[in-house]
Amino acid sequence: MSKKLLAAPLVAASLAALMSNSALAQDAPVELRFAHWLPPQHPLHTMGMTEWIESIEEASGGSITITIYPAQQLGQAGDHYDMARDGIADISFVNPGYQPGRFPIIAAGELPFLASNATGGSAALDAWYREYSEQEMADVKACLVHFHSPGTFHSREPIRVPEDVRGLNVRPAHATMAAFVSALGGQNFQVSAPEARDALERGVADVISFPWNSILIFGIEGVATNHLDLPLYATTFAWTINKARYEGLSDAQRQVIDDHCTTEWAERVATGWAGDEDSGRETLIAMEGHEAYVPTDEEVSLWREAAAPLKDNWTQAVTGAGHDADAVFQGLVDALEERDAAY
Repeated sequence: MSKKLLAAPLVAASLAALMSNSALAQDAPVELRFAHWLPPQHPLHTMGMTEWIESIEEASGGSITITIYPAQQLGQAGDHYDMARDGIADISFVNPGYQPGRFPIIAAGELPFLASNATGGSAALDAWYREYSEQEMADVKACLVHFHSPGTFHSREPIRVPEDVRGLNVRPAHATMAAFVSALGGQNFQVSAPEARDALERGVADVISFPWNSILIFGIEGVATNHLDLPLYATTFAWTINKARYEGLSDAQRQVIDDHCTTEWAERVATGWAGDEDSGRETLIAMEGHEAYVPTDEEVSLWREAAAPLKDNWTQAVTGAGHDADAVFQGLVDALEERDAAY
C-alpha cells in the first residue's frame, strides 16, 4: 500500500476535526452555571469538576464556558435537583438521598455492604442507572452519576456494634442511612454536609456518617474522634442539566456535552475524590486522640444482619414505582461485580 493511501485516512480525520472545530468556533458563546454545595477546596471541585469543565471548554473550541458556584451560593444542598429543573442553575450536583422517596431506584446505591470502592463502583452505578435515569429524573438531563468512597460512623464515643447506636443523635448521609439509624434505635438529626460541623460542635449530634477525609475537609476532626473502621455504605450523586438550556445549545455544542456525560467520565470525576477520601483514613488514625475500631467477624455479621431490612424497604419502594425490584437490584450487583467493585 502506498504512503499516499496510508495518509488518506489521517488527512480525512484531520479535515473532519478542523471542520468540527470551525463549526464550534462559529457557535454563539454560551456560559453555563454549575452549582454545588461542597466547599471550593473540596477535591471533587478542584479535580473532577474542574477537569470536566476544562475538557468541555477545549472540546467546544471555547464556545462553552462554565462557571462554578460552590458552597450553596445558588441554593441549599437539598434543592439542587430542583434548581437544575427550574433553571436556577444550568448544571447542578445532586445528592438524591437528600429527598427521601423521590428517587427510589438510584437509592439502591445507598444500601450498606454493596460497593467496595468508588472508582469501578462509579462506572458500574452510572452504566446501570442509564436505563432508568430518563424516567426517574425526567425533569432534567441526567448527565452522569457516581459514588463517593465507602463511609462509616464517626462519633464522640466509640461505636463498635449496632446496639451502640441506640439513644444517640446521628447526622445520616442520606435517607437510607436515616432509616438504618432509626432501626438501630438512634435519633436522626438531618442536615446537609455543609451544616454537619455545626451540628456536632453544638452537641445536637453525637455521630456522623461520612467518608473518611470528609471529616477533615469539613473540619469535624476535633469533635468526631472515634471511627468505626468498616466500609459500611456509600452515597450516590448525580450531575444534572437544565433541559431547556441543553436543548438550546447548537448541535455541535450538545454533542460536546453528550461526550462528557458518559460512564467513562463518571469514573474519571470520581477517581480523584476517591483517592483523597481514602487517604483520610490513615491521616485520622494517626492523629493524637483518635481511635479507629476494626470490628471482629462476628461484629461485622451483626452489622450485616441489622442492615438487612433496608433492602426489603428498598424493594417495596421500587415495586411500588412499577419496577421489577429483583431485576433492578441484580443489574446493579452484576455491574459492580463486572468492575471489581462489589463488596
